[in-house]
Amino acid sequence: MKILVCITHVPDTTSRIAFTDDNTKFDTTGIQFIIGPYDDYALARAVELKEQSGGSITVLNVGEAETEPTIRKALAIGADEAIRVNAAPTDSFFVAQQIAHVAKEGDYDLILMGRESIDFNGGMVHGMVGELLGLPSFSPVMTLDIDGDTAKMSREIEGGKEKLEVKLPFVAGCQEPIAEWKIPNMRGIMSARTKPLNVVDPVDDSTQTKLENYELPPAKGEVKMIDAENVSELVDLLKNDAKVI
Repeated sequence: MKILVCITHVPDTTSRIAFTDDNTKFDTTGIQFIIGPYDDYALARAVELKEQSGGSITVLNVGEAETEPTIRKALAIGADEAIRVNAAPTDSFFVAQQIAHVAKEGDYDLILMGRESIDFNGGMVHGMVGELLGLPSFSPVMTLDIDGDTAKMSREIEGGKEKLEVKLPFVAGCQEPIAEWKIPNMRGIMSARTKPLNVVDPVDDSTQTKLENYELPPAKGEVKMIDAENVSELVDLLKNDAKVI
């Protein structure tokens, strides 16, 4: 089974976010970048499926040269090879186009990615990739098992969970608890240095959106302490100040 796992290169959730050039560019100074946490779940499940049934794992990232340490970590975790599309991931449709092109050329049985990236949180790429390839797509997938050419999975829906069966190939946007994150061991780290990382040009450099500027959320206001016995004041503040009731 050939598995394609798409990964993002995103700031660690503990990073302090700032912007430059009149709030039009993200300031990467001092930022630690990681594999997107939801992509980490997808990669971990791919490694488990490979261990169970054999096959190969290719990781794919749309990004420029600075993403290669993140890609090497994915190789250390258990991927066999990597592809980097040499372009900035400017918007969801552009990224989906690149993934779809690579997936079509590689003839993969299964395409996994996180349910969303944690930088822009769009949650759209898996659906776009499915549409571009003419394949079913599902998200957020919480369990995934493969039996021959059939996949059994469950995903969250409003008010409950849904169990599904589908024939390979398909696209899945993954989330916990599909697998446990995997930490690369020394052997994996050493072997990752010699695994192939292929750099390819984008198939199209056009984008559908244009970034105007970034804004930080407003600073938190002062905390108002209300006496536990003063329920009427609490209700008044929630109604007239916070406007939540």
